[in-house]
Amino acid sequence: MNQTRTLLMFALLAVSFLLWQAWEQDYGPHPVNESATTSATNAAGSTVPGAAPSIANGAAEGTAQLITVTTDVLRLTIDTRGGSIVRSELLNYPVEPRTKKDPNPAPIRLLDDGAADYFAAQSGLVSADGAAPDHRAIFQSAQTSYALASGQDALNVDLTWTDPSGIKVVKRYTLHRGSYVIDLDQQIDNGSGKNWDGNAYRQLQRVDRPVPVYSNFLQRISDQSRYGFFGAVWYSPAQKFNKLAFDKFEKEPLQAPVTGGWVAMMQQYFLGAWIPPAKESDTFSSAMVDEVGSAPRYVIRAVGPQISIASGQQASSAAQLYVGPKLPEVLQTVAPGLELTIDYGMLKIFAEPLHWVLAQLDKLTGNWGVSIVLLVLLINLVTFKFTNAQFESAAKMRKLKPRMDALKERYGDDRQKMQQAMMELYKKEKVNPAAGCLPLLITIPIFYGLYYVLRDSVELRQAPFFGWIHDLSAADPYFVLPILYTIVMLVQQWMMPATAGMDPTQAKMMKFMPLMFAVIFLFFPSGLVLYYVVNGICRLLQQWWVTRRHNEPQAKAA
Repeated sequence: MNQTRTLLMFALLAVSFLLWQAWEQDYGPHPVNESATTSATNAAGSTVPGAAPSIANGAAEGTAQLITVTTDVLRLTIDTRGGSIVRSELLNYPVEPRTKKDPNPAPIRLLDDGAADYFAAQSGLVSADGAAPDHRAIFQSAQTSYALASGQDALNVDLTWTDPSGIKVVKRYTLHRGSYVIDLDQQIDNGSGKNWDGNAYRQLQRVDRPVPVYSNFLQRISDQSRYGFFGAVWYSPAQKFNKLAFDKFEKEPLQAPVTGGWVAMMQQYFLGAWIPPAKESDTFSSAMVDEVGSAPRYVIRAVGPQISIASGQQASSAAQLYVGPKLPEVLQTVAPGLELTIDYGMLKIFAEPLHWVLAQLDKLTGNWGVSIVLLVLLINLVTFKFTNAQFESAAKMRKLKPRMDALKERYGDDRQKMQQAMMELYKKEKVNPAAGCLPLLITIPIFYGLYYVLRDSVELRQAPFFGWIHDLSAADPYFVLPILYTIVMLVQQWMMPATAGMDPTQAKMMKFMPLMFAVIFLFFPSGLVLYYVVNGICRLLQQWWVTRRHNEPQAKAA
């Protein structure tokens, strides 16, 4: 297998990968709203495993208000109905890249109370025989606006609920400077004159993402956000990381006792996760809620152990909420296994080392594009011996082309004899036609691993390079890099004709290779195309050096 066959196989694999992704998104399973089977359950509320009462959905009576809480990295909106966090804006992550015309674009809104993108972090208490505020109860707040002051490291937001029976609950959120972790403490004071028994719960509720509208097929396959997992996930030390797609909520509902785990809703780059105390035994469950006049909502919940409080005593229930970007070095410190939400799929074994190397190079250069260029140089240095063997074999094959053509003329249509004769010729001249296979085994994992890194690493989201490249995770807006790579391929074909040792059909296909790659790379992340432009130039220089070395003895002999 020579270099041209390697490129052909690589192109076919890349095209197949794109088509497979598009097929999965367009024709794979999607959530089904089977209201006939769920309406009875949802009308009364979803029964909580491990707790006597049920957690109801819908609104309680009373007037609620919205509270704004601002830190250096977050701006939250808390609804006093349930004390739920209904909006979260990530101040360091704008929707669009910053430009001179718009230096302060709107930040990403992860939690959202809009009907089309509804996503809320809810919490509450339930009790079988006593008063308890669930996520519908009306709380009171002393202020409608809170802000982390200069020099202040932590900010407390207290919400209070009281019942005529004497039960009082203070729900306290604590936010920290520079952190996306929010501490939640629910303190229960029992002044009812009798024992109070109940459970604390935390849940995430959201709708499926809206179906995007595309003008054509190529625009659809170039949208990298549609290929990442969007749905519920959970983790336990015993069962590790698990996904729960929205279309599986009714078919494979979650119900599991877990100690030391967490539940989350994730999407490309960002996630929201409830993290109970590490030693607390919770029950994880899922539910599907039908909302009148809107899309169905999906709930993943963690219910804590029973809390028993004697009259005149108090107790509390604590948890943490993470609402932010999927940064591996941050997630590792928040909870065990939370970094697994950076979903590299089956290519994790290749993607994680590539991300680590890129991150280290970025610390040196301060530019992810420059880091990609340096990564190319490092990989070419490591694989120099193997790629050199590939080009050496290709150069020898080129020398043998006249003799191979003669064999074709001699044996005509007898392909078996022709193949035997060619193998004898290879053996005699010490040519290994399979020398191109090993570089392929290295190239393909790097290609797909880097593709997942560019697609799912939030550090590369809107990361600029130079000039016209303002986002390495998006396609080249002016198609400069795909054109450069096409030129590199044409020069390679000119230096090393692609038809040596090929049958006519393969030779014709190879002539279309530059055009095929141009089309493929038009819609790939520009960081990935940058990698292959620089890699192509490195290989071109290596090919030129090998070819010159083999041609010099012939020139001297002539």
